[in-house]
Order: sequence, then C-alpha cells, then structure tokens
Amino acid sequence: MNEKAIIQCENVTLAYGREVVLSGVSFDISDGAFLPFVGPNGAGKTTLLRAILGLVKPSRGVIKTPFDRQVAGYVPQNKAIDPIYPVPVRRIVAMGLYPGLGALRRPKAEGKKKVDSALEMFSLTEHADKTFDLLSGGMKQKVMLARAFASGAEVFVMDEPTSELDAGAEHAVLEHLHRLTRDQGKTVLFAHHGVNHITGWSTEVCLVERGKAQIVSASRVRDKASWIRNLTKHREKYHENDISY
Repeated sequence: MNEKAIIQCENVTLAYGREVVLSGVSFDISDGAFLPFVGPNGAGKTTLLRAILGLVKPSRGVIKTPFDRQVAGYVPQNKAIDPIYPVPVRRIVAMGLYPGLGALRRPKAEGKKKVDSALEMFSLTEHADKTFDLLSGGMKQKVMLARAFASGAEVFVMDEPTSELDAGAEHAVLEHLHRLTRDQGKTVLFAHHGVNHITGWSTEVCLVERGKAQIVSASRVRDKASWIRNLTKHREKYHENDISY
C-alpha cells in the first residue's frame, strides 16, 4: 500500500445489475496526482469516477477516499447538467461554497473572493450576471469548472471537463488543472476523450478498457494509440479523431 495514497481501490468490481462493467480494479492514487482517465467510449471511465465519488457502490471490493472529511469538487459531463431555470452564473459558481457554508447562508467576503477568483480564472467575469440557460455548451462547462474550483476542495473529479471546448480553451483548462496539482498540491482526476492532448501534462494515466482499469505510463498509451491510428489510416476506414484513447 502506498503511504502517500489519497484514494485506494482494492479488488473492485462495478456492475449495473448483472452487467459487470469493471472487475478486479486495484490501484492507489497518490496525493497531488494529476491523473487522466482514458479509454474507448463506453469502457467505464464515468462509472469508475462515479464509484470513486461514492455515487456508485461496488458490488465487490473497497474504495477508500477522504470524502467523508471533505467533499470532492465534482464536474459531471456537460450533457448531464440540467440547464433548468435562469440562474445567474455568479450564483451557480457560488454554489461551490455550499458544502462548507450551507445552502441557506450567504457567503462572506472571503467566499466572495473565491467566487471572483474562479470567475476570473475561466474568463467568466464579464458573464457573471448572465443566466446559465442562455450560455453555449462550452461556456456552461466553464461555469461548472469554476463552481468546482470555488469549493476549495482537495480532490477534483471531472468527467470530460473539456469535451465541448475548442483547442485554445481546452489547453487553458488543462493548464489550470495542472497548476492545481503543481502549485497547490491538489489531486485532479478527470476523464478525457483523447490521449494526444494530455500525455504532455502527465506521465501516468488510468487506462480503462476491456473491463479492466489500471494506472500505466502515458507513453505506453500514446504509443498504442499511434499504432491504432496508423492501422486505421492505412485502411482508410476511420478518421484520426475517432481514436478516443
């Protein structure tokens, strides 16, 4: 067991009814890790992240986390976010303060500074008074990221946080996430749709495929993805962007 581990999965099996999604998952995630979860669509990345959060109960095994002491900063997939009623962006970001504040209490000066900082971090200051329902998909995702950062959590769990962002915005978000680990010692776990965009940011990834999940070197996954790309390009069957790991 890694003494510096902040999250531990011990022989974990995840299933929906009789359908097993992942089995025999055992790994430690170090405190302060910047860990992308990569793998084919439908392989179980979201299920594994939700299990780490405690939203999915393992049918076998144990997942140990610090979330009984402090909740994680969670960003779900954009398609899972309900656009609902016309709530101002600032108020949604301020919701990140609620775990430590209480939903019925107004944030004090320190909390307002956290909200302002999160808005500025994602270039949302000028959009603070706009309502969430009127934003583009990419802007909505930035708002949810800002809400997670405003929480002051030690661990951030994000399900494809850059899925609807253009290349420039994606790079900026990854840089913000990486800075959290490098400068503040935060732990950042996130699912990502393509390995080429993240191997420069991390030496390790959690590879989820074929019912298994393991932490491996990013170079191993990058080399595998390159081989698959070359093969499919030769066959002229798939476009390079279809390779999702």
